[in-house]
Amino acid sequence: QVQLVESGGGLVQPGGSLRLSCAASGSISNFIVMRWYRQAPGKQRELVAHTSRDGSTNYADSVKGRFTISRDNTKNTVYLQMNSLKPEDTAVYYCNVIAALTLNNYWGQGTQVTVSS
Repeated sequence: QVQLVESGGGLVQPGGSLRLSCAASGSISNFIVMRWYRQAPGKQRELVAHTSRDGSTNYADSVKGRFTISRDNTKNTVYLQMNSLKPEDTAVYYCNVIAALTLNNYWGQGTQVTVSS
């Protein structure tokens, strides 16, 4: 069973930055995809960024140029660096992975990000 623990959320002013972390209980090299999703109140969960085992990355248009996904295999952690934050980035952010061997999907518990002055 894979466990994912997100951290790094909080309250930040517009234009500020936050870095989210998602620590996995096992080696992240076992995951073919690692993703960050977010869900704002009253809205559907949306994919924000993803990184594949080959190192490729992809972003939602709404965050391109502001957010960066990265991974540290030595720490079994994936990060989401969020810069130039806007009020519309306010949401609960979730880490999601797909295991290479089983193709099982795993989710973290989420971390709240609030962008407000």
